[in-house]
Amino acid sequence: MPDSTINPQITDAVTQANTKVLGEAPAQAMGNLFMATSQALANAAHNATNGQQQTSITSQAATTSGVATLYSIDTASAGIATEKIYN
Repeated sequence: MPDSTINPQITDAVTQANTKVLGEAPAQAMGNLFMATSQALANAAHNATNGQQQTSITSQAATTSGVATLYSIDTASAGIATEKIYN
């Protein structure tokens, strides 16, 4: 039967690799947390900008509608006055 002893250099290399992986885990976790947080903040900023743009468009539309209404009131009153003159 062959000798079943393992070279100590092999076990040391495997132990060092495992220790390296375990040592890097907290840094990897924090890196993932920072990336997730920055992505969430970027999405929030984008949503805020989009909301401001939509509000601006809505206010422009309301202003345009209001001005059109003001102009149409003058036209309607002039039309009614003209109709009364001719009738």
